[in-house]
Amino acid sequence: MAPSSTSSTDGGSTPARTHDPDGASVRLPGKPPRPGTHPVDELLPPVKLFSTGLQHVAAMYAGVVAPPLIVGAGVGLSPAELALLISASLFTAGLATLLQTLGIWRIGARLPFVNGVSFAGVAPMIAIAKGSIEKTGGPKDALPVIFGAVIVAGLLCFLAAPYFCKLIRFFPPVVQGTVITLIGVSLLPVAVNWARGGSPGAPGYGSMRAVGLAAITLVAVVLCNRLLRGFWQQLSLLVGLALGTLIAFPLGLADFGAVQDAKVFALPSPFHFGAPVFDAAAIVSMCIVMVVSMTESTADMLALGKIVDREADEPTLAAGLRADGLATALSPVFNGFAASAFAQNIGLVALTRIRSRFVVAAGGGMLVLLGLFPVLGSLVSLVPQPVLGGAGIVLFGTVAASGVRTLAEAGMESGSHTILVSVSLGVGIVPIAVPTFYDSFPEAVRTLLHSGISAGCVMAVLLNLLFHHVGAARRSGPGQASGTTVPTAPTAPTAPTAPTAPTAPTAKPS
Repeated sequence: MAPSSTSSTDGGSTPARTHDPDGASVRLPGKPPRPGTHPVDELLPPVKLFSTGLQHVAAMYAGVVAPPLIVGAGVGLSPAELALLISASLFTAGLATLLQTLGIWRIGARLPFVNGVSFAGVAPMIAIAKGSIEKTGGPKDALPVIFGAVIVAGLLCFLAAPYFCKLIRFFPPVVQGTVITLIGVSLLPVAVNWARGGSPGAPGYGSMRAVGLAAITLVAVVLCNRLLRGFWQQLSLLVGLALGTLIAFPLGLADFGAVQDAKVFALPSPFHFGAPVFDAAAIVSMCIVMVVSMTESTADMLALGKIVDREADEPTLAAGLRADGLATALSPVFNGFAASAFAQNIGLVALTRIRSRFVVAAGGGMLVLLGLFPVLGSLVSLVPQPVLGGAGIVLFGTVAASGVRTLAEAGMESGSHTILVSVSLGVGIVPIAVPTFYDSFPEAVRTLLHSGISAGCVMAVLLNLLFHHVGAARRSGPGQASGTTVPTAPTAPTAPTAPTAPTAPTAKPS
Protein backbone atom coordinates (compact mmCIF):
# COMPACT_ATOMS: atom_id res chain seq x y z
CA MET A 1 0.00 0.00 0.00
CA ALA A 2 1.25 3.46 -0.79
CA PRO A 3 2.42 5.68 2.04
CA SER A 4 0.18 8.38 3.43
CA SER A 5 -0.80 11.08 0.99
CA THR A 6 -0.98 13.94 3.48
CA SER A 7 2.08 15.55 1.89
CA SER A 8 3.79 14.46 -1.27
CA THR A 9 6.41 15.46 -3.76
CA ASP A 10 7.07 15.06 -7.45
CA GLY A 11 3.57 16.22 -8.23
CA GLY A 12 2.05 13.84 -5.74
CA SER A 13 3.99 10.84 -6.96
CA THR A 14 5.82 10.17 -3.69
CA PRO A 15 5.38 11.22 -0.07
CA ALA A 16 7.30 14.21 1.26
CA ARG A 17 8.84 11.90 3.83
CA THR A 18 9.49 8.22 3.50
CA HIS A 19 11.66 5.73 5.38
CA ASP A 20 14.80 3.93 4.35
CA PRO A 21 15.23 0.22 5.14
CA ASP A 22 16.76 1.11 8.50
CA GLY A 23 13.65 3.02 9.52
CA ALA A 24 15.16 6.52 9.33
CA SER A 25 12.98 9.30 7.96
CA VAL A 26 14.18 10.56 4.60
CA ARG A 27 13.14 13.81 2.92
CA LEU A 28 12.54 13.35 -0.81
CA PRO A 29 13.20 16.26 -3.18
CA GLY A 30 10.47 17.94 -5.18
CA LYS A 31 7.66 20.48 -5.14
CA PRO A 32 4.66 19.82 -2.87
CA PRO A 33 1.30 19.43 -4.60
CA ARG A 34 -1.48 22.00 -4.52
CA PRO A 35 -3.39 21.93 -1.22
CA GLY A 36 -6.32 19.56 -1.36
CA THR A 37 -5.14 17.75 -4.49
CA HIS A 38 -4.92 13.98 -4.20
CA PRO A 39 -1.66 12.46 -5.56
CA VAL A 40 -3.73 10.50 -8.09
CA ASP A 41 -4.83 13.80 -9.68
CA GLU A 42 -1.40 15.50 -9.66
CA LEU A 43 0.15 16.42 -13.01
CA LEU A 44 3.91 15.80 -13.11
CA PRO A 45 6.44 17.90 -15.09
CA PRO A 46 6.80 16.84 -18.77
CA VAL A 47 10.15 15.04 -18.42
CA LYS A 48 8.96 12.98 -15.45
CA LEU A 49 5.62 12.38 -17.14
CA PHE A 50 7.33 10.95 -20.22
CA SER A 51 9.95 8.81 -18.48
CA THR A 52 7.59 7.31 -15.92
CA GLY A 53 4.93 6.75 -18.57
CA LEU A 54 7.51 4.93 -20.68
CA GLN A 55 8.10 2.56 -17.76
CA HIS A 56 4.44 1.54 -17.88
CA VAL A 57 4.67 0.90 -21.63
CA ALA A 58 7.78 -1.22 -21.17
CA ALA A 59 6.09 -3.22 -18.39
CA MET A 60 2.99 -4.02 -20.46
CA TYR A 61 4.30 -4.20 -24.04
CA ALA A 62 4.87 -7.96 -24.11
CA GLY A 63 1.42 -8.59 -22.66
CA VAL A 64 -0.24 -6.46 -25.35
CA VAL A 65 1.47 -8.04 -28.37
CA ALA A 66 1.27 -11.67 -27.19
CA PRO A 67 -2.50 -12.24 -27.72
CA PRO A 68 -2.59 -10.92 -31.33
CA LEU A 69 0.54 -12.95 -32.10
CA ILE A 70 -1.10 -16.14 -30.82
CA VAL A 71 -4.52 -15.52 -32.37
CA GLY A 72 -3.04 -14.27 -35.67
CA ALA A 73 -0.86 -17.34 -35.97
CA GLY A 74 -3.87 -19.51 -35.10
CA VAL A 75 -5.92 -18.16 -38.02
CA GLY A 76 -3.00 -18.30 -40.45
CA LEU A 77 -2.28 -14.61 -41.07
CA SER A 78 0.68 -13.52 -43.17
CA PRO A 79 3.59 -11.63 -41.49
CA ALA A 80 2.28 -8.31 -42.85
CA GLU A 81 -1.24 -8.99 -41.56
CA LEU A 82 0.18 -10.13 -38.24
CA ALA A 83 2.07 -6.84 -37.93
CA LEU A 84 -1.19 -4.98 -38.64
CA LEU A 85 -2.97 -6.94 -35.90
CA ILE A 86 -0.20 -6.10 -33.40
CA SER A 87 -0.33 -2.39 -34.30
CA ALA A 88 -4.10 -2.46 -33.88
CA SER A 89 -3.76 -4.01 -30.41
CA LEU A 90 -1.28 -1.31 -29.34
CA PHE A 91 -3.51 1.44 -30.72
CA THR A 92 -6.69 0.17 -29.05
CA ALA A 93 -4.87 -0.52 -25.75
CA GLY A 94 -3.74 3.11 -25.77
CA LEU A 95 -7.26 4.37 -26.39
CA ALA A 96 -8.63 2.11 -23.63
CA THR A 97 -5.98 3.33 -21.17
CA LEU A 98 -6.72 6.99 -21.97
CA LEU A 99 -10.43 6.34 -21.47
CA GLN A 100 -9.77 4.60 -18.15
CA THR A 101 -7.40 7.23 -16.72
CA LEU A 102 -8.88 10.50 -18.02
CA GLY A 103 -12.52 9.44 -18.18
CA ILE A 104 -15.57 10.76 -19.98
CA TRP A 105 -18.84 11.35 -18.08
CA ARG A 106 -19.30 8.23 -15.91
CA ILE A 107 -16.86 6.18 -17.97
CA GLY A 108 -13.36 5.53 -16.65
CA ALA A 109 -12.10 4.80 -13.13
CA ARG A 110 -9.81 7.88 -13.21
CA LEU A 111 -7.08 5.87 -11.49
CA PRO A 112 -3.57 4.98 -12.76
CA PHE A 113 -5.17 1.95 -14.38
CA VAL A 114 -3.69 0.38 -17.53
CA ASN A 115 -5.90 -1.44 -20.02
CA GLY A 116 -4.78 -3.80 -22.75
CA VAL A 117 -5.72 -6.94 -24.65
CA SER A 118 -7.26 -9.49 -22.30
CA PHE A 119 -5.31 -12.76 -22.25
CA ALA A 120 -8.37 -14.54 -20.84
CA GLY A 121 -9.93 -14.49 -24.30
CA VAL A 122 -7.03 -16.05 -26.21
CA ALA A 123 -8.04 -19.71 -25.85
CA PRO A 124 -11.77 -19.09 -26.57
CA MET A 125 -10.89 -16.93 -29.60
CA ILE A 126 -8.68 -19.67 -31.01
CA ALA A 127 -11.54 -22.15 -30.44
CA ILE A 128 -13.92 -19.77 -32.25
CA ALA A 129 -11.44 -19.47 -35.10
CA LYS A 130 -11.11 -23.25 -35.46
CA GLY A 131 -14.87 -23.67 -35.51
CA SER A 132 -15.25 -20.95 -38.12
CA ILE A 133 -12.50 -22.44 -40.30
CA GLU A 134 -14.22 -25.82 -40.19
CA LYS A 135 -17.47 -24.22 -41.40
CA THR A 136 -16.09 -21.86 -44.07
CA GLY A 137 -12.71 -23.36 -44.90
CA GLY A 138 -11.10 -19.89 -44.92
CA PRO A 139 -8.74 -18.80 -42.11
CA LYS A 140 -9.38 -15.08 -42.66
CA ASP A 141 -13.14 -15.57 -42.26
CA ALA A 142 -12.52 -16.43 -38.60
CA LEU A 143 -11.54 -12.92 -37.50
CA PRO A 144 -14.91 -11.27 -38.36
CA VAL A 145 -16.65 -13.94 -36.23
CA ILE A 146 -14.28 -13.19 -33.33
CA PHE A 147 -14.77 -9.44 -33.73
CA GLY A 148 -18.58 -9.78 -33.77
CA ALA A 149 -18.51 -11.77 -30.53
CA VAL A 150 -16.13 -9.26 -28.89
CA ILE A 151 -18.44 -6.33 -29.77
CA VAL A 152 -21.46 -7.99 -28.14
CA ALA A 153 -19.42 -8.99 -25.07
CA GLY A 154 -18.21 -5.40 -24.70
CA LEU A 155 -21.77 -4.05 -24.84
CA LEU A 156 -22.79 -6.63 -22.20
CA CYS A 157 -20.01 -5.40 -19.90
CA PHE A 158 -21.01 -1.74 -20.42
CA LEU A 159 -24.68 -2.39 -19.60
CA ALA A 160 -23.96 -4.71 -16.65
CA ALA A 161 -21.37 -2.40 -15.02
CA PRO A 162 -23.69 -0.58 -12.56
CA TYR A 163 -25.05 -3.92 -11.32
CA PHE A 164 -21.80 -5.88 -11.27
CA CYS A 165 -20.04 -3.22 -9.17
CA LYS A 166 -22.48 -3.83 -6.30
CA LEU A 167 -20.49 -6.97 -5.56
CA ILE A 168 -18.04 -4.70 -3.70
CA ARG A 169 -19.89 -5.40 -0.44
CA PHE A 170 -18.73 -8.99 -0.77
CA PHE A 171 -15.09 -7.83 -0.92
CA PRO A 172 -14.07 -7.04 2.69
CA PRO A 173 -10.34 -6.53 3.36
CA VAL A 174 -9.68 -10.25 3.89
CA VAL A 175 -11.13 -11.03 0.43
CA GLN A 176 -9.32 -8.08 -1.14
CA GLY A 177 -6.00 -9.15 0.35
CA THR A 178 -6.48 -12.73 -0.84
CA VAL A 179 -7.28 -11.64 -4.40
CA ILE A 180 -4.43 -9.11 -4.55
CA THR A 181 -2.00 -11.79 -3.38
CA LEU A 182 -3.34 -14.17 -6.03
CA ILE A 183 -2.89 -11.53 -8.73
CA GLY A 184 0.81 -11.32 -7.94
CA VAL A 185 1.27 -15.08 -7.53
CA SER A 186 -0.60 -15.77 -10.79
CA LEU A 187 1.68 -13.44 -12.72
CA LEU A 188 4.97 -14.79 -11.36
CA PRO A 189 4.99 -17.86 -13.68
CA VAL A 190 4.69 -15.43 -16.61
CA ALA A 191 7.82 -13.64 -15.43
CA VAL A 192 9.64 -16.96 -14.99
CA ASN A 193 8.74 -17.99 -18.54
CA TRP A 194 9.97 -14.64 -19.84
CA ALA A 195 13.20 -15.16 -17.92
CA ARG A 196 13.75 -18.41 -19.84
CA GLY A 197 13.22 -16.70 -23.20
CA GLY A 198 9.47 -16.29 -23.66
CA SER A 199 8.56 -19.41 -25.65
CA PRO A 200 10.15 -22.84 -26.24
CA GLY A 201 10.79 -21.98 -29.89
CA ALA A 202 12.77 -18.83 -29.12
CA PRO A 203 16.55 -18.92 -29.69
CA GLY A 204 18.38 -19.82 -26.48
CA TYR A 205 15.18 -20.64 -24.59
CA GLY A 206 16.03 -21.90 -21.10
CA SER A 207 19.77 -21.39 -21.58
CA MET A 208 22.16 -20.09 -18.95
CA ARG A 209 22.55 -16.92 -21.03
CA ALA A 210 18.81 -16.19 -20.87
CA VAL A 211 18.46 -16.95 -17.17
CA GLY A 212 21.67 -15.07 -16.39
CA LEU A 213 20.43 -12.01 -18.27
CA ALA A 214 17.18 -12.12 -16.28
CA ALA A 215 19.18 -12.35 -13.05
CA ILE A 216 21.35 -9.36 -14.04
CA THR A 217 18.23 -7.30 -14.78
CA LEU A 218 16.67 -8.32 -11.46
CA VAL A 219 19.82 -7.35 -9.54
CA ALA A 220 20.04 -4.05 -11.44
CA VAL A 221 16.44 -3.10 -10.57
CA VAL A 222 16.98 -4.01 -6.90
CA LEU A 223 20.28 -2.10 -6.63
CA CYS A 224 18.87 0.96 -8.37
CA ASN A 225 15.92 0.93 -5.99
CA ARG A 226 18.31 0.66 -3.02
CA LEU A 227 21.09 3.03 -4.04
CA LEU A 228 19.34 5.74 -6.04
CA ARG A 229 17.22 8.46 -4.48
CA GLY A 230 14.25 10.60 -5.43
CA PHE A 231 13.14 10.60 -9.06
CA TRP A 232 15.96 8.29 -10.22
CA GLN A 233 14.87 5.70 -7.70
CA GLN A 234 11.42 5.81 -9.29
CA LEU A 235 13.04 5.03 -12.65
CA SER A 236 14.80 1.93 -11.30
CA LEU A 237 12.75 -0.37 -13.53
CA LEU A 238 13.54 1.61 -16.68
CA VAL A 239 17.25 1.72 -15.79
CA GLY A 240 17.26 -2.04 -15.24
CA LEU A 241 15.50 -2.68 -18.56
CA ALA A 242 17.94 -0.44 -20.43
CA LEU A 243 20.99 -2.07 -18.82
CA GLY A 244 19.68 -5.57 -19.48
CA THR A 245 18.96 -4.75 -23.13
CA LEU A 246 22.47 -3.35 -23.66
CA ILE A 247 24.00 -6.51 -22.20
CA ALA A 248 21.72 -8.67 -24.37
CA PHE A 249 23.24 -7.52 -27.68
CA PRO A 250 26.74 -9.04 -27.23
CA LEU A 251 25.08 -12.19 -25.84
CA GLY A 252 23.11 -12.59 -29.07
CA LEU A 253 19.74 -12.32 -27.34
CA ALA A 254 18.59 -9.15 -29.14
CA ASP A 255 18.80 -7.80 -32.69
CA PHE A 256 17.54 -4.94 -34.87
CA GLY A 257 15.75 -7.17 -37.38
CA ALA A 258 12.31 -6.09 -36.23
CA VAL A 259 13.24 -2.40 -36.59
CA GLN A 260 14.50 -2.86 -40.16
CA ASP A 261 11.30 -4.56 -41.34
CA ALA A 262 8.83 -2.21 -39.60
CA LYS A 263 6.83 0.47 -41.42
CA VAL A 264 7.32 4.06 -40.35
CA PHE A 265 3.62 5.03 -40.32
CA ALA A 266 0.35 3.13 -40.73
CA LEU A 267 -3.17 4.43 -40.11
CA PRO A 268 -5.60 1.91 -38.60
CA SER A 269 -7.97 0.56 -41.25
CA PRO A 270 -11.49 0.05 -39.80
CA PHE A 271 -12.73 -3.52 -40.26
CA HIS A 272 -9.67 -4.40 -42.32
CA PHE A 273 -10.52 -8.11 -42.15
CA GLY A 274 -14.20 -7.62 -43.04
CA ALA A 275 -17.46 -6.62 -41.37
CA PRO A 276 -18.19 -8.37 -38.05
CA VAL A 277 -20.17 -11.60 -38.14
CA PHE A 278 -22.47 -12.39 -35.21
CA ASP A 279 -22.44 -16.10 -34.38
CA ALA A 280 -24.51 -17.21 -31.38
CA ALA A 281 -22.04 -19.82 -30.04
CA ALA A 282 -19.09 -17.42 -30.40
CA ILE A 283 -21.03 -14.65 -28.63
CA VAL A 284 -21.87 -16.88 -25.66
CA SER A 285 -18.22 -17.93 -25.36
CA MET A 286 -16.91 -14.34 -25.39
CA CYS A 287 -19.61 -13.17 -22.95
CA ILE A 288 -18.36 -15.75 -20.46
CA VAL A 289 -14.84 -14.44 -21.02
CA MET A 290 -16.10 -10.91 -20.40
CA VAL A 291 -17.62 -11.89 -17.06
CA VAL A 292 -14.26 -13.36 -16.06
CA SER A 293 -12.52 -10.17 -17.20
CA MET A 294 -14.98 -8.06 -15.21
CA THR A 295 -14.20 -10.11 -12.10
CA GLU A 296 -10.47 -9.61 -12.60
CA SER A 297 -10.88 -5.89 -13.36
CA THR A 298 -12.92 -5.44 -10.18
CA ALA A 299 -10.23 -7.16 -8.15
CA ASP A 300 -7.51 -5.08 -9.84
CA MET A 301 -9.32 -1.80 -9.17
CA LEU A 302 -9.76 -2.74 -5.51
CA ALA A 303 -6.05 -3.56 -5.33
CA LEU A 304 -5.06 -0.31 -7.01
CA GLY A 305 -7.35 1.69 -4.74
CA LYS A 306 -5.49 0.25 -1.75
CA ILE A 307 -2.09 1.10 -3.23
CA VAL A 308 -2.90 4.71 -4.17
CA ASP A 309 -4.95 5.46 -1.03
CA ARG A 310 -8.14 6.21 -2.97
CA GLU A 311 -10.90 3.72 -2.28
CA ALA A 312 -12.40 2.04 -5.33
CA ASP A 313 -16.05 2.49 -4.32
CA GLU A 314 -19.14 1.44 -6.30
CA PRO A 315 -19.21 4.49 -8.62
CA THR A 316 -15.49 4.06 -9.36
CA LEU A 317 -15.89 0.36 -10.10
CA ALA A 318 -18.92 1.02 -12.31
CA ALA A 319 -17.06 3.72 -14.23
CA GLY A 320 -14.04 1.45 -14.66
CA LEU A 321 -16.14 -1.46 -15.91
CA ARG A 322 -17.97 0.84 -18.31
CA ALA A 323 -14.59 1.85 -19.73
CA ASP A 324 -13.66 -1.82 -20.14
CA GLY A 325 -16.95 -2.50 -21.91
CA LEU A 326 -16.86 0.53 -24.21
CA ALA A 327 -13.20 -0.04 -25.14
CA THR A 328 -13.94 -3.72 -25.82
CA ALA A 329 -16.94 -2.89 -28.02
CA LEU A 330 -14.95 -0.32 -30.04
CA SER A 331 -11.69 -2.27 -30.36
CA PRO A 332 -12.88 -4.59 -33.17
CA VAL A 333 -13.65 -1.52 -35.30
CA PHE A 334 -9.87 -0.97 -35.42
CA ASN A 335 -9.10 -4.72 -35.56
CA GLY A 336 -8.43 -5.03 -31.82
CA PHE A 337 -9.64 -7.48 -29.16
CA ALA A 338 -11.25 -7.31 -25.71
CA ALA A 339 -9.74 -4.77 -23.31
CA SER A 340 -9.07 -5.55 -19.66
CA ALA A 341 -6.87 -4.56 -16.72
CA PHE A 342 -3.11 -5.15 -16.72
CA ALA A 343 -2.13 -6.21 -13.22
CA GLN A 344 1.63 -5.91 -13.85
CA ASN A 345 1.27 -2.14 -13.98
CA ILE A 346 -0.35 -2.16 -10.54
CA GLY A 347 2.93 -3.63 -9.32
CA LEU A 348 4.80 -0.78 -10.99
CA VAL A 349 2.64 1.80 -9.19
CA ALA A 350 3.39 0.06 -5.88
CA LEU A 351 7.12 -0.19 -6.67
CA THR A 352 7.66 3.41 -7.78
CA ARG A 353 5.06 5.04 -5.49
CA ILE A 354 4.07 7.27 -8.42
CA ARG A 355 0.31 7.50 -8.06
CA SER A 356 -0.56 10.10 -10.70
CA ARG A 357 -3.11 8.84 -13.24
CA PHE A 358 -1.66 11.25 -15.78
CA VAL A 359 1.54 9.18 -15.85
CA VAL A 360 -0.46 6.17 -17.03
CA ALA A 361 -2.38 8.43 -19.42
CA ALA A 362 0.97 9.45 -20.91
CA GLY A 363 1.74 5.75 -21.33
CA GLY A 364 -1.63 5.35 -23.08
CA GLY A 365 -0.70 8.15 -25.47
CA MET A 366 2.58 6.39 -26.22
CA LEU A 367 0.70 3.18 -27.00
CA VAL A 368 -1.46 5.07 -29.51
CA LEU A 369 1.71 6.40 -31.18
CA LEU A 370 3.24 2.91 -31.21
CA GLY A 371 0.14 1.71 -33.02
CA LEU A 372 0.33 4.54 -35.56
CA PHE A 373 4.12 4.32 -36.00
CA PRO A 374 5.07 0.62 -36.09
CA VAL A 375 8.77 1.53 -36.23
CA LEU A 376 8.47 2.97 -32.71
CA GLY A 377 6.79 -0.19 -31.52
CA SER A 378 9.64 -2.22 -32.92
CA LEU A 379 12.10 -0.16 -30.84
CA VAL A 380 10.25 -1.07 -27.65
CA SER A 381 10.23 -4.70 -28.77
CA LEU A 382 14.05 -4.67 -28.69
CA VAL A 383 13.81 -5.41 -24.96
CA PRO A 384 14.42 -9.18 -24.81
CA GLN A 385 12.06 -11.49 -22.98
CA PRO A 386 14.66 -12.49 -20.34
CA VAL A 387 15.12 -8.83 -19.46
CA LEU A 388 11.36 -8.44 -19.02
CA GLY A 389 11.39 -11.60 -16.93
CA GLY A 390 13.94 -10.24 -14.47
CA ALA A 391 12.00 -7.01 -14.07
CA GLY A 392 8.69 -8.91 -13.94
CA ILE A 393 9.74 -10.84 -10.86
CA VAL A 394 10.07 -7.54 -9.01
CA LEU A 395 6.80 -6.13 -10.39
CA PHE A 396 4.64 -9.18 -9.78
CA GLY A 397 6.22 -9.90 -6.43
CA THR A 398 5.37 -6.35 -5.39
CA VAL A 399 1.69 -7.00 -6.15
CA ALA A 400 1.75 -10.16 -4.02
CA ALA A 401 3.47 -8.25 -1.21
CA SER A 402 0.71 -5.62 -1.31
CA GLY A 403 -1.83 -8.42 -0.89
CA VAL A 404 0.03 -9.83 2.12
CA ARG A 405 0.08 -6.34 3.64
CA THR A 406 -3.68 -6.02 3.16
CA LEU A 407 -4.20 -9.42 4.81
CA ALA A 408 -2.09 -8.33 7.77
CA GLU A 409 -4.25 -5.23 8.18
CA ALA A 410 -7.43 -7.32 7.88
CA GLY A 411 -6.25 -9.49 10.78
CA MET A 412 -5.81 -13.24 10.72
CA GLU A 413 -6.83 -13.96 14.32
CA SER A 414 -10.24 -15.23 13.21
CA GLY A 415 -10.37 -18.90 12.30
CA SER A 416 -12.73 -18.14 9.44
CA HIS A 417 -10.22 -15.74 7.93
CA THR A 418 -7.54 -18.41 8.00
CA ILE A 419 -9.81 -20.92 6.25
CA LEU A 420 -10.95 -18.35 3.68
CA VAL A 421 -7.40 -17.32 2.76
CA SER A 422 -5.91 -20.82 2.71
CA VAL A 423 -8.67 -22.42 0.61
CA SER A 424 -8.94 -19.48 -1.82
CA LEU A 425 -5.19 -19.35 -2.36
CA GLY A 426 -5.10 -23.11 -2.84
CA VAL A 427 -7.90 -23.06 -5.43
CA GLY A 428 -6.29 -20.10 -7.21
CA ILE A 429 -2.88 -21.78 -7.39
CA VAL A 430 -4.24 -25.04 -8.87
CA PRO A 431 -4.30 -23.82 -12.51
CA ILE A 432 -0.94 -22.12 -11.98
CA ALA A 433 0.74 -25.28 -10.68
CA VAL A 434 -1.03 -27.67 -13.09
CA PRO A 435 -2.36 -25.76 -16.15
CA THR A 436 -4.06 -28.91 -17.52
CA PHE A 437 -5.92 -29.69 -14.29
CA TYR A 438 -9.35 -28.62 -15.64
CA ASP A 439 -8.93 -29.80 -19.23
CA SER A 440 -11.65 -32.45 -18.89
CA PHE A 441 -14.23 -29.91 -17.63
CA PRO A 442 -16.87 -28.28 -19.90
CA GLU A 443 -15.54 -25.37 -21.90
CA ALA A 444 -17.62 -22.73 -20.08
CA VAL A 445 -16.29 -23.91 -16.72
CA ARG A 446 -12.71 -24.13 -18.01
CA THR A 447 -12.82 -20.46 -19.04
CA LEU A 448 -13.41 -19.47 -15.41
CA LEU A 449 -11.23 -22.06 -13.67
CA HIS A 450 -8.20 -21.74 -15.96
CA SER A 451 -7.70 -18.25 -14.52
CA GLY A 452 -6.22 -18.58 -11.05
CA ILE A 453 -7.29 -15.03 -10.25
CA SER A 454 -10.93 -15.64 -11.18
CA ALA A 455 -11.13 -19.07 -9.54
CA GLY A 456 -9.57 -17.82 -6.29
CA CYS A 457 -11.68 -14.65 -6.32
CA VAL A 458 -14.94 -16.58 -6.70
CA MET A 459 -13.91 -18.98 -3.94
CA ALA A 460 -13.00 -16.12 -1.58
CA VAL A 461 -16.35 -14.40 -2.18
CA LEU A 462 -18.29 -17.66 -1.64
CA LEU A 463 -16.43 -18.44 1.60
CA ASN A 464 -16.98 -14.89 2.81
CA LEU A 465 -20.71 -15.38 2.16
CA LEU A 466 -20.66 -18.69 4.03
CA PHE A 467 -18.81 -17.41 7.10
CA HIS A 468 -20.06 -13.85 7.39
CA HIS A 469 -23.43 -13.55 5.65
CA VAL A 470 -25.29 -16.87 5.85
CA GLY A 471 -27.40 -18.07 8.80
CA ALA A 472 -25.98 -17.69 12.28
CA ALA A 473 -22.87 -15.95 10.94
CA ARG A 474 -24.98 -12.87 10.21
CA ARG A 475 -25.64 -12.47 13.94
CA SER A 476 -21.92 -12.51 14.63
CA GLY A 477 -21.43 -9.06 13.14
CA PRO A 478 -19.34 -8.11 10.15
CA GLY A 479 -15.94 -9.69 9.89
CA GLN A 480 -16.62 -12.45 12.46
CA ALA A 481 -17.03 -16.10 11.73
CA SER A 482 -19.82 -18.32 12.89
CA GLY A 483 -18.75 -20.22 15.92
CA THR A 484 -16.40 -17.57 17.29
CA THR A 485 -16.97 -16.00 20.69
CA VAL A 486 -19.32 -13.03 20.47
CA PRO A 487 -18.29 -10.04 22.59
CA THR A 488 -20.54 -9.14 25.49
CA ALA A 489 -22.24 -5.81 25.74
CA PRO A 490 -19.69 -3.20 26.80
CA THR A 491 -19.89 -2.10 30.44
CA ALA A 492 -17.83 0.25 32.55
CA PRO A 493 -14.83 -1.50 34.04
CA THR A 494 -15.03 -2.15 37.78
CA ALA A 495 -12.45 -3.25 40.27
CA PRO A 496 -12.77 -6.86 41.45
CA THR A 497 -14.64 -7.16 44.76
CA ALA A 498 -15.76 -9.87 47.08
CA PRO A 499 -19.15 -11.44 46.39
CA THR A 500 -22.00 -9.27 47.65
CA ALA A 501 -25.75 -9.49 47.85
CA PRO A 502 -27.54 -9.65 44.52
CA THR A 503 -28.00 -6.33 42.78
CA ALA A 504 -30.13 -5.14 39.95
CA PRO A 505 -29.71 -7.25 36.82
CA THR A 506 -26.99 -6.19 34.45
CA ALA A 507 -26.89 -6.58 30.66
CA LYS A 508 -26.75 -10.19 29.64
CA PRO A 509 -24.10 -11.35 27.18
CA SER A 510 -25.34 -11.00 23.62
